[in-house]
Amino acid sequence: MPKEQICAVIPAAGRGTRLGLDVPKILAPIGGDCTVWTLLRDSLTGCAGHIHVVIAPAFCDVVRSVVTAGPHGDSISVGVQERPLGMGDAIFGAAEVWKNFGRLLVVWGDQAGLSSGTLRRAIACHASGNGPRCTLPVVEAERPYVQYIFRNGSLESIRQAREGAAVDERGFSDVGVFLLEVEGLEDAWRRYTRIAAAGAVTGEVNFLPFLVYLSQQYGWRFEPVLADDAVEARGINTREDLRFFQERFATCSRGYLPAGCGGTGPIIRNAP
Repeated sequence: MPKEQICAVIPAAGRGTRLGLDVPKILAPIGGDCTVWTLLRDSLTGCAGHIHVVIAPAFCDVVRSVVTAGPHGDSISVGVQERPLGMGDAIFGAAEVWKNFGRLLVVWGDQAGLSSGTLRRAIACHASGNGPRCTLPVVEAERPYVQYIFRNGSLESIRQAREGAAVDERGFSDVGVFLLEVEGLEDAWRRYTRIAAAGAVTGEVNFLPFLVYLSQQYGWRFEPVLADDAVEARGINTREDLRFFQERFATCSRGYLPAGCGGTGPIIRNAP
């Protein structure tokens, strides 16, 4: 699949205050000149024809000056989410940017461990199918914070611990990456928001239940692909998370690559 067919959208309106930073999380320092943004950019530029970053109003100018000044700046844009209404609002508020591409690649803005190998394998898997579908890299985790239940190519349910759902002892969790067909997607979101209830805890119309809606109401096929490394599921939400990736980066910079980097893990066929 040519990368020109793919637009990557990074919802990155999160602030860095819980991390003790005065910059948004996407600009959190990892080591040397490396930030979360540079890690994401380097993984995505070989996979997507355009990258669009969605940021909170307070950080728009500083983020735009950083992300468009470096390599590939002419294929990177920045948009503003005026109110913090959740990931779905950030993604579909940017529809004018991605609606003329064939595929939308959604990547959470704090996934510092994401590997280009995982992205390439997900894109290859997606290109091998046809019809309305979503491909998403997953890891198998103990008591996952968000658990995906797949059944014969459909997405049966998503259990979110933060919304009070019970999860299994082991199950599939995402790595903050979702590759979707663009055709019909915006219209399906509009229909979904007319009937969807806000999350019990977050108060947002969440993006993840929308994926189940696509599967159950529109017949979308969902193809899970194992990520290179379980670490890819870890976002940066706490100071401990940030220290983890800073230490991991320091280890890599000394010439040692942690297990799983650059691997070629399997696609999960007919997940139970």
